[in-house]
Amino acid sequence: MKQVKAASLTVILAVSMALCLVARAAGQAGQPAQAGANQAVSAGNALFQQNCAFCHGRDAMGGETGPDLTQSRLVRSDATGEKIAAVVREGRPDNKMPAFNFSTQQIDDLVAFLRVRIAAAQAGGRRGVDPSDLQTGSVAAGMAYFNGAGGCSKCHSPTGDLAGIASRYQGLQLEERMLYPKNAKSTVTVSLPSGETFSGTLAYLDEFTVALRDANGSYHSWPTNQVNYKVDSPVDAHVKQFSKYTDDDIHNLMAYLQTLR
Repeated sequence: MKQVKAASLTVILAVSMALCLVARAAGQAGQPAQAGANQAVSAGNALFQQNCAFCHGRDAMGGETGPDLTQSRLVRSDATGEKIAAVVREGRPDNKMPAFNFSTQQIDDLVAFLRVRIAAAQAGGRRGVDPSDLQTGSVAAGMAYFNGAGGCSKCHSPTGDLAGIASRYQGLQLEERMLYPKNAKSTVTVSLPSGETFSGTLAYLDEFTVALRDANGSYHSWPTNQVNYKVDSPVDAHVKQFSKYTDDDIHNLMAYLQTLR
C-alpha cells in the first residue's frame, strides 16, 4: 500500500542507530555488559529470522500473515519478557501461530532482539500500520466497487455477514480478511449413487475421502470414487480478485468496509 511501503535504507539506518544506542547504554555498565547485550541481540536476531520472520517480517514490523511486533501492546508493555515467553511457548492456535519449545536463554535473546527492533522503529521515525493509514480511500467509491465491479455483494451483505465487521477487525487485520479471509469455511454438496444428497461444511477432503458436517453437527464421510461432490470455497473468489484490484480499489474498499460498525 502507498502509505505503508518501507524503505530498506531506512530500516538499515534505524537498526544501526538502535544497535549503537544499545551498545552505548551497555558500555556505561562496562565492557562485559556491552559484549553480552550485543551477543544476545545477535542470537535473538538469528532465532527470529529462522522461526518468525516468515510471518512477522525480517524487521519484525509485520509480514504476510503476522502483525507488527514493534507496535504490539503486549510486546511493548512486557518489561520482564514473561508475556512474550508465554505466547512463544504456547503459540496462538486461533491465529495459526505454532508453539516453540525455546529455552529460557533463547527467549531472553528473542526479547533482546525485539527491544532493539522497537528502539529502531522509534529512532527511525517509523511505526506500524495504524488503522488511519488505511482510511485514505473514498467511501462512496468503495461502496460502488463493492456493489459493482468488485462483485462483493454477490456473496456478502453489509447488513448480514459483514455487519459490524469493522468493530471486530481493524487496520491490517481487516485488510487481510478482505484480501484473503483466513479460516473461511467451504461448503460441499455430496450426491450419492442413490440420488440422495448431503450438504454441509467441508470437514475433510483428499484424493480418497470427502467429509462434511451437516447443519446438526453430524459428521459424514464417503470415498471420493463412489460419490459426486461439489465444493464451494469462498476464498477462491478472493484469490481470483487479486489480479483485478488496483491500488485505488483496495483503498476505497477498505474505506467503505471501515464504516461497517
